[in-house]
Amino acid sequence: MTFRLRTVSTTADGRRIVRDKVLDKAALTVGRLAENDIHLPDLAVEPSHARISLLPASRVAVEATGTLGFAVDGQTTRTASIDARTGAELRFGSTRIVIGEEEGAVLLTVEPVPDRSDVDPEKDGLALSAVLPGKRRLAWIFAALILALFLALPVASNLMRAPDLKQSKVVGDGAWTPGALSLAHHQLEGKCEACHVKPFEAVRNETCLSCHKSVHDHAPEARIALARAVPGLGGQILGSVAHAFGKEGSDSCVECHREHEGMTKMAAPAQQFCADCHGSLKDRLSDTKLGNAADFGTLHPEFAPAVVVDPANRTTRRVSLDQDPHENSGLAFPHKLHLDPRGGVAKMAATLAGDRGYGSKGLGCGDCHRPSEDGTRFKPITMERDCEACHSLVYDKFGTTFRKLRHGDVDQAIADLSVAGNTTQPLVTGRGRPGAYGADQLYFARFTRPVGGGLVAGMLGKDGVCGECHTATVKNGHPAVMPVTLPQRYMDKGWFDHSAHRQTPCAECHAAPGSSSSRDVLLPKLAECRECHVGDQAAGLFRPKDKVPSSCAMCHAYHPTGAAPMAARRVKR
Repeated sequence: MTFRLRTVSTTADGRRIVRDKVLDKAALTVGRLAENDIHLPDLAVEPSHARISLLPASRVAVEATGTLGFAVDGQTTRTASIDARTGAELRFGSTRIVIGEEEGAVLLTVEPVPDRSDVDPEKDGLALSAVLPGKRRLAWIFAALILALFLALPVASNLMRAPDLKQSKVVGDGAWTPGALSLAHHQLEGKCEACHVKPFEAVRNETCLSCHKSVHDHAPEARIALARAVPGLGGQILGSVAHAFGKEGSDSCVECHREHEGMTKMAAPAQQFCADCHGSLKDRLSDTKLGNAADFGTLHPEFAPAVVVDPANRTTRRVSLDQDPHENSGLAFPHKLHLDPRGGVAKMAATLAGDRGYGSKGLGCGDCHRPSEDGTRFKPITMERDCEACHSLVYDKFGTTFRKLRHGDVDQAIADLSVAGNTTQPLVTGRGRPGAYGADQLYFARFTRPVGGGLVAGMLGKDGVCGECHTATVKNGHPAVMPVTLPQRYMDKGWFDHSAHRQTPCAECHAAPGSSSSRDVLLPKLAECRECHVGDQAAGLFRPKDKVPSSCAMCHAYHPTGAAPMAARRVKR
């Protein structure tokens, strides 16, 4: 039997999203770490909390692997044996896992436990409206209280306080503060003059740059001025009012970075801020290579990844996916051959499953592509970890010791093979005397044809241990292989978080199972992303329930540094 993992999540508007995933494993791990099969981001769950294993006769064994237990149908325990046909409910922190059986597989339904009350105060007669005065009277009462507490009391306290202003405080003065600073500037709380150099004047750019010295402009100032659209009448009026209070204009830092909104991260800039320039950019900057972009769902250019065109010099060129680009990474790797569940690679992987952790049906994407520590990207592929289990570099055996070529060092590999099999024996036995040369010296000889050159040629040949995956070349008159250039990021102007898409099978976006050439660029096109993502313009009342609102700041940053943009966060789906 196999496991069928069904993840259920609920959106803010009460819509349920259900995703199924088949896991061909004999056991699943449950915990807070991202590498667990069932990842539960809950502080009440241990990093490695429990293991769920298959047993004969449709039974499942659940055992705790940490110090905490779990609940089975309301009873706390550390081990349990459950009949999937009967079913049971497991509780791990604020998540429940319901065990059942469906289509010959053990069904694990993972969903958060709802935390809301079913009591309706209006229906049960418990509402305050039954005993309070009318709304008009309450409005006048609260208006008088507000004026007394937040205006009259602070003014009176200020007029009557002691002459020593540093020791005395104004009662109710906190009501006039604009709000707490963000987490980034929280250490400046109470030091208004650090940012507001002049009273009642907006923070100016030079004040921000006095600390944030490494922040660079989005583009040259002259081009930004040409790219910016002329504001309408309403925008001109607002600009005049802002200018009266010392605000520098639409290109000021405070236009995006709004402060005094609470101890949290600064809010991402609104999509309209980007669309004001990029929505009709080509109309004002005819020489730009960027396409117009105002909304991801309605107006956005096709993705243009940076593909490798010359691996020797690590040269890349941005090409639109509409042009069906091909790259030259210097590596020959057919994904189809390695992912075919009925091919020879799958059979070899099945024999190594116990030692390497491969599945019984062959290789999967996760066997080579391992996520980074933060889950957003993937670690680089290495020969020793990801390839050598099948592509051995052993070339000789001496007793019980196997001699192996050094991957990545062609000169050393040639030197090793040049002496392979050339161990000689003396023509006559005996012990030579120190300093004995000429006729008295014992000479070594081999009467067979040298084999080193043939081994080197075979190593770099098309079907050789190197030539099978690499392209042979000549460097400074010596045999060599073309360097491999695998881009870690195809689109460095944007950001993509793989951890937010961990419930989606890789093949839904990357057509690797059908790719027979390493020249294929296995990236999804814009239309495929739009199957789930829409822009802010479609994120209103009539937004389709199965779409994710995606503003510009979800993938792009105004000051790109290679890090995640302000709005790049994990979206629970």
